[in-house]
Amino acid sequence: MKEDHCLHAALLCLGVLCCSQALGTERLNHSRPSLHGHHEKGKEGQVLHRSKRGWVWNQFFVIEEYTGPDPVLVGRLHSDIDSGDGNIKYILSGEGAGIIFVIDDKSGNIHATKTLDREERAQYTLTAQAVDRNTNRPLEPPSEFIVKVQDINDNPPEFLHENYHANVPERSNVGTSVIQVTASDADDPTYGNSAKLVYSILEGQPYFSVEAQTGIIRTALPNMDREAKEEYHVVIQAKDMGGHMGGLSGTTKVTITLTDVNDNPPKFPQSVYQMSVSEAAVPGEEVGRVKAKDPDIGENGLVAYSIIDGDGMDMFEITTDYETQEGVVKLKKTLDYETKKSYSLKVEAANVHIDPKFISNGPFKDTVTVKIVVEDADEPPVFLKPSYIFEVQENAASGTVVGKVHAKDPDAANSAIRYSIDRHTDLERYFFINAEDGNIKTIKALDREEMAWHNISVFAVEVHKQHQEAKVPIAIKVVDINDNAPKFAAAYEAFVCENARSNQQFITISADDKDDSANGPRFIFSLPPEIIHNPNFTLRDNRDNTASVLVRREGFSRQKQDLYLLPIVISDGGVPPLSSTNTLTIRVCGCDSGGSLLSCNAEAYVLNAGLSTGALIAILACIVILLVIVVLFVTLKRQKKEPLIVFEEEDVRENIITYDDEGGGEEDTEAFDIATLQNPDGINGFIPRKDIKPEYQYLPRPGLRPAPNSVDVDDFINTRIQEADNDPTAPPYDSIQIYGYEGRGSVAGSLSSLESATTDSDLDYDYLQNWGPRFKKLADLYGSKDTFDDDS
Repeated sequence: MKEDHCLHAALLCLGVLCCSQALGTERLNHSRPSLHGHHEKGKEGQVLHRSKRGWVWNQFFVIEEYTGPDPVLVGRLHSDIDSGDGNIKYILSGEGAGIIFVIDDKSGNIHATKTLDREERAQYTLTAQAVDRNTNRPLEPPSEFIVKVQDINDNPPEFLHENYHANVPERSNVGTSVIQVTASDADDPTYGNSAKLVYSILEGQPYFSVEAQTGIIRTALPNMDREAKEEYHVVIQAKDMGGHMGGLSGTTKVTITLTDVNDNPPKFPQSVYQMSVSEAAVPGEEVGRVKAKDPDIGENGLVAYSIIDGDGMDMFEITTDYETQEGVVKLKKTLDYETKKSYSLKVEAANVHIDPKFISNGPFKDTVTVKIVVEDADEPPVFLKPSYIFEVQENAASGTVVGKVHAKDPDAANSAIRYSIDRHTDLERYFFINAEDGNIKTIKALDREEMAWHNISVFAVEVHKQHQEAKVPIAIKVVDINDNAPKFAAAYEAFVCENARSNQQFITISADDKDDSANGPRFIFSLPPEIIHNPNFTLRDNRDNTASVLVRREGFSRQKQDLYLLPIVISDGGVPPLSSTNTLTIRVCGCDSGGSLLSCNAEAYVLNAGLSTGALIAILACIVILLVIVVLFVTLKRQKKEPLIVFEEEDVRENIITYDDEGGGEEDTEAFDIATLQNPDGINGFIPRKDIKPEYQYLPRPGLRPAPNSVDVDDFINTRIQEADNDPTAPPYDSIQIYGYEGRGSVAGSLSSLESATTDSDLDYDYLQNWGPRFKKLADLYGSKDTFDDDS
């Protein structure tokens, strides 16, 4: 780094000297073109003539990042008319004039006062003009020139990202492209080598390399194994100046991950697996697990397991648990320790997905031996058959043998077995079983027509181990015997017309038999021998388990006989056959000429001259309806509503009592009979209710019975209040209670005229004025009257 800085400073000084020397020769010369000429010798002694211009200049250059103590000289402006007497003034305007660039108005020298950065601004456009110093009159027209900032190598390369991440498959070929990194340099790419970058690898060798010009990272070693090392850290450098000494550089980190390929077969960590299983295990139960290890990951590491050989292929199976990548050995069939005590399996583990590029690394599978030992278990008894079917004839005597079941202990101990019937399957207790030998017998006779099959279950338990039991279903078929005679299939009732013709069929009958079909049809129909020559009807067997009844003669009469009973004998096809006699009821009916039924009643002849039965029924219904209407009308008349409370004419409360004498006041109890205020009906403590019917009769309490006339008014009023409050038969509406007592103890005294001993003219009502607002109206009435009398 120290060498780089020294070189940088030397180049900067050299550049300043060169530019100063060049700029010293490039000046503005102002003259008329026709006045001056410059002679130069060309090739072979030729003399060339160049016309002089009023303004002669080129582009000016300033090196960026100049840090010298004095302002750097950019160039000098000079006019041909400038005689050096100081009368000409040089003016500079444009971009950065007066701030970055200043001009000596006498000499025309232009200096840069600030450090310039090409990366911020590459050039400046300025305008120069010569004017008269005294009058500021332009002496020459203005002219533009450009100051370019010359680049130096002051910006190091920078990568687009500080860190890169890339993936490449493991075992890739040498030169496989991994990723391209790119850096940029802010220096001028058109000037020198400041922006010319070269890439190199600082860390990550010898596994990876980088192309110097493009920045592409490639693999440098063959057969890189992810299982050995999965991640690599690579440092890439970008250096300007074409990578030469003194150039600036920048670095970036690249993390490269090897992705997995299926380049490893699965391997079992051991050659033999030992497992054990109880003979009591049920099919589907897990026996054990095996696992082959595959260092690959993802789908490249998936392993499938299978049984390819062994004497237990029929007894066991294996499935793959893809979450744990294990092979699960399961029981396929029930085991028997007494039959076979061990099994051997050959299990194979193979990759599910195989990459054809690495098929030469195969085979991608492995095998292992699995030995399984069967453990003895205390097993329950085992019946010789999974189910039993027995037959027994119906109506067999009690104790008849139905069948025998047998179970044994599969264990080596071979314990004794006891049998029993599950009574939940034989609630009626038709059967019992011998606990020692398993013989099943009947307890009572069986009826096939009641239950054709009996399904029971029998338990077998070890004598010394009651918890070990087995259960077997038994179906017992009740074999039919011919113990039911046939009978009519329905309750037949036949009708024959009075005008029926001879040999006319009027009904077809069939039979039914509860016995099995072997002891039922075919049915044979016949008449009893004693009426084989019945004069009225005959029977014809149709030989299809039906029979037809026919009329033997013509001319039946309902008046003579309207009902006939015909016995019919039905026999079945059982061995021995059974028969029964069934009676067919035949009614004689009236029919029209077409044979349609009209009436089967014998009374029809008596009524055919008058009204029919339907008409009589209609007349009776009308009479009943009329009677019901009359009864309802009378009932409603009787239940006509009466007044809610009966006020008898003798009720003294409706009478006007007139008397001429004046009362003696509240203390005069002899002047008025208080009993006249009492309701005569209430003397006994009961007031009748007329709006509703009382639910129960009210009996007055002995303590509430009214007192004689001499009782005090207070007691009377309290009695009436209690009577009204406690009487359940009292009307729910408001009633008027009349009392002849105004109260006593009032400060104002009584206003009753009965208490007055004088006339109105003797009374003085002035005291009413002092009773307050409540008596104001009363005071005005009486007071105004007195005032009126005084005025008159």
